[in-house]
Amino acid sequence: MFFLGLLGTGHCLGMCGPLVLAFPAVTGRFTSHVFYHLGRTSTYVAIGIAMGAVGAGLSFLAERGGDDPLAWVVRVQVGLSIVAAVFLFVFGLSRLGFLPEPGWMSIASPSRVPGYRRVMGSAAHTKDNANMLLIGILFGFLPCGLSFAAFARALAAGGPIEGGMLSLAFAAGTLPGLLLLGTGLSRIAARYRRVSDILSGMIMIGMAASLSADALQAVLK
Repeated sequence: MFFLGLLGTGHCLGMCGPLVLAFPAVTGRFTSHVFYHLGRTSTYVAIGIAMGAVGAGLSFLAERGGDDPLAWVVRVQVGLSIVAAVFLFVFGLSRLGFLPEPGWMSIASPSRVPGYRRVMGSAAHTKDNANMLLIGILFGFLPCGLSFAAFARALAAGGPIEGGMLSLAFAAGTLPGLLLLGTGLSRIAARYRRVSDILSGMIMIGMAASLSADALQAVLK
């Protein structure tokens, strides 16, 4: 998950780079970047926790029902792995350029969050650390195939803690490129964005294959 975020740097610079330049970068303070990315990371972790909790909750319900609880748990876990694998595979193909990003991703636009416009307007004038934190939290909901793939993987993590840790690892991988935005290193990453997309797409497809193999192995047992 860390390398998914790290090798997706080119995509992150194209997607989130303009936002970084428009908000934390204009203050000229490093603390603005810290609070912005802290907010964004918090959203990622919270979504990872929620996805992991959903997966764990379904497994718990399966354990409570049916004549053979163990068999039901296995079925649910296999189902979650397959769902996560399908999402990862689709997003991987999207990064490789074989498919367009799903249109339903726009549902997660932060503009749908209550208070979004007020926060944006306030940030444009004050740009203090509290506003940077709120902006980061809101922008964590931006529809992005890279982050959505990470959240899909968290669904099959096995629990809320595991889901949150996977999302945290992904967020940590996205930090170097965004923190180095405006330097020669970030320009190199932007120049080779296509290579970055290919690498991140391959990782997603690799994750999908791994989850599918685990699901098949569970079925065969």
